[in-house]
Amino acid sequence: MLQLSSLTKGYGDRLLFENVNWQIAAGDRVGLCGPNGAGKTTLLRMVAGLDDADSGNVIKQAAITVGYLPQDGLRHSGRTLLDEVSTAFQPLLTVKQAMHEIEEQLADQQRSPEEQEAMLERYSDLQHRFRDEDGYTIELRVAGVLTGLGFTPEQYAQPTDTFSGGWQMRIALATLILRQPHVLLLDEPTNHLDLEARNWLEDFLGDYPYALILVSHDRYFMDRVVTRIAEVGLRTLTPYNGSYSEYLVAREARISALLEQKRRQDEEITRVRLFIDRFRYQATKAAQVQSRVKMLDKIVPIEVPVARKRVHFSFPDCRRSGRSALELRGIRKAYATAVVLDGVDAHIERGDRIAIVGPNGAGKSTLMRMLSGTEAPDTGERIEGHNLVAQYFAQDEATRLNPKLTVYDTLGTSSSTEMLPSIRNILGGFLFSGDDIHKPVGVLSGGERTRLAVARMLLQPSNTLMLDEPTNHLDIDSTNVLLDALKAFQGTLIFVSHDRYFVEQLATSIIEVGHGEASRYPGTYEEFRWSKNQRAATPPEPSPAAPSTASPRTRPAAKAAAAPDAPTEPKAPSGKSTRDEQRRRNQHDRRQQRAQSAKLKRIDDLERRIADREKDIRDVEGAMAAPGFYDDRDAAQPVITRYEKLMWEVGDLMGQWEALQEVTGDQESAP
Repeated sequence: MLQLSSLTKGYGDRLLFENVNWQIAAGDRVGLCGPNGAGKTTLLRMVAGLDDADSGNVIKQAAITVGYLPQDGLRHSGRTLLDEVSTAFQPLLTVKQAMHEIEEQLADQQRSPEEQEAMLERYSDLQHRFRDEDGYTIELRVAGVLTGLGFTPEQYAQPTDTFSGGWQMRIALATLILRQPHVLLLDEPTNHLDLEARNWLEDFLGDYPYALILVSHDRYFMDRVVTRIAEVGLRTLTPYNGSYSEYLVAREARISALLEQKRRQDEEITRVRLFIDRFRYQATKAAQVQSRVKMLDKIVPIEVPVARKRVHFSFPDCRRSGRSALELRGIRKAYATAVVLDGVDAHIERGDRIAIVGPNGAGKSTLMRMLSGTEAPDTGERIEGHNLVAQYFAQDEATRLNPKLTVYDTLGTSSSTEMLPSIRNILGGFLFSGDDIHKPVGVLSGGERTRLAVARMLLQPSNTLMLDEPTNHLDIDSTNVLLDALKAFQGTLIFVSHDRYFVEQLATSIIEVGHGEASRYPGTYEEFRWSKNQRAATPPEPSPAAPSTASPRTRPAAKAAAAPDAPTEPKAPSGKSTRDEQRRRNQHDRRQQRAQSAKLKRIDDLERRIADREKDIRDVEGAMAAPGFYDDRDAAQPVITRYEKLMWEVGDLMGQWEALQEVTGDQESAP
């Protein structure tokens, strides 16, 4: 379907690719991996046709469409959100516009019967095409994707230029995946997505019917989506079969084999050179010497990928906090009329490892600021435990760095004397090496500043860490450095992260923020999602027992509050295979529930709109039935035109309603 043939690309004296041959077949799901700067984005841009190769070709079959989502730099304006995303169906919208134009032409009574007959035939052809290509479900499909990516119906009419950069990327992503190109190229699509939106996108891409090439620093997302890996490095692409985790194992085995081959090659080269040097000037050995010289010239040195530096680090010692590290009581916080937190209680004990989750805008960062004490609540109180030494990493932590200091001095001024020897080691783990450590902070990019801010945090002693999205702009290797350090951290950890693997590895408790509340769930994020799916699938039965007097904002999930022997909820499955099966079932059920809910909501909306249009039609028919209505043709024509448009709208809405009823009925009757 798509092929790279002898492709070569470089910038100046730096060669990224040399005579690369690669092939993508229909349905392939490939993850591009490699260190920063290896050429992953450049490769995507060449496949998308945005950059030209120095030599070689990108060959694709006729009629193959390619869609590309860049990391950033997108901006939309001039349309509403709904209109912008609907451009994914531009050919169908063009058909619909042509049908409207024919309707207006048919209203002209001066046209001959032959012209009207020809227009009716054309109209019939367009209507059949519109129906066959599911034109009546455009709004339903758009709404499903927008909802999955975190947009609300209230935002559909909002102009696109009022959305921030992160939401602009979501608009571009929604439009692209609705267009369904035959080759979908995604460069860091999970940037700016919260966990729920990432989960939705993971499910969506899992069902994507065409080829997919993906770059992502989210290890869990890669594991769930791709089935092949192409490693970018050493001016070529090295293919691996399997998920990202399987690639890591296969890569280590391959590098070990390459190192052994290189060792043997070096030994052979050394032996041959010793022979040449020993017998170079002996006439009796001249032929053998020349033979070995030619053999050396033909040897192609084996190249081994640069070993990825694995930095191991421990936080500096700090005195332990009391058993109760931190507590919030009755916290309320509002911005203007928007109430973000309302009567929230939270009790954090020493050693807790809590992930705060929830959709963007739900109040996760607000709760973190309340916990850290950097912002005061409107009402309620924050109580620090004994010996609390807290460190807060805000989302905008990178902007607080002194732009005049160098990279090295930024860490040197923040660390104790005993930590100074670790500075270079940590900087290397966060991709600062060589002369980079002498750069002023003011010249660093946003991503580099974030990495430096995270590195600085590792050098400061504390017994309680509060981290708000520390993995933003970190690649997988840098994230692993931070992850290893936090795993070894002996204190209390509270964090917000949209990296699913990061959350799974660290969290032993979940706080879900939303609708002004903060509910506590014990267990991992996977267990939290399983619990939520069980609750969604099994509505609670009414109980004659008196309700609990505990606040709904502080009461933990029923799974945690119930006694061990209480038969309130099925026990979570144990074992990897059982959990994988349960996860697949949950994903399937969740997709069906979302689709069914969206369809039912759309049916209700269509029925309401049909009733409104039918009422308008009755009003217009009453006016048309009045005596003398047709005496003044000019005055009657606008009413007739409105009547025809209303009849079209009702027919259009009825077509959508019938299509949805048929699909919904088939699903309800399915076993």
